[in-house]
Amino acid sequence: MDALDLGLIEYRKAYALQKEAVDEVIAGGPERIFFCEHPAVFTLGRLADERYILTPREELKRRGISVLSIDRGGEVTLHAPGQMVVYPILDLKRRGKDLHEYLRRLEGAVIEFLKSYDVAAARNPGKTGVWVGRKKIASIGVGVKKWISYHGLAVNINTDLGLFSLIKPCGLDVDMTSLADIKGQAMDFAIARQRFMEIIRAV
Repeated sequence: MDALDLGLIEYRKAYALQKEAVDEVIAGGPERIFFCEHPAVFTLGRLADERYILTPREELKRRGISVLSIDRGGEVTLHAPGQMVVYPILDLKRRGKDLHEYLRRLEGAVIEFLKSYDVAAARNPGKTGVWVGRKKIASIGVGVKKWISYHGLAVNINTDLGLFSLIKPCGLDVDMTSLADIKGQAMDFAIARQRFMEIIRAV
C-alpha cells in the first residue's frame, strides 16, 4: 500500500482526499495510508456532545481554532501541529470485516511505535485509544464505507498539550501527554513518522 505524507494540511482538504481514496479503493484501486498534521481544530464525532467543548466559540475563533462535525465515531478531539495524524484507507473485507479487531490493531501499532522509544504504553479496557500510565497519548476514531476504512488515529508527538484544556478529550476526565512530554525534549517528527509508517504497514 502507498504511504503518503500530506504535511501540514487543512482538515477539510485532508477529508476530501480521504473520500476520494475510499471511492478509488471501492472501485478496485490501491489501499493507502495518509500521514499529516492539521492546523488547530476540534472535531466532533457522529454522536459527540458539544458540552465537552469547554471554551466559548468566540474565544476559539479568536485563537484561530475551528470546530467541525464529522462522520467518524467518538467524541470531541483535538488535531494540532506536532501531532501525527494517520488515515488508513484500507479494505476491511480482506481483514475479516471486524471493526473492533481493526481498532485493536490500530492501538497495537501505536503501542509498538512507543515501545521503539522505550515508552511502555497500553490499552485501557472499555475505552478506545492508547495510554501511558494514567495519561492518554493517542486518540482513535474511524469511519467505514462499504467496509473501506477512513479517518484513523492521532498520536501526540510535539503537540501543545495546553490546547486539550479547552475540551474534555473524547468525553473523558483524562490528562493528555505527548512523546515530547514523556521524553523531556522535542522529538524529530520525520523520524517518528517513518517509524510509525513501517510499523503500521506490518500490523
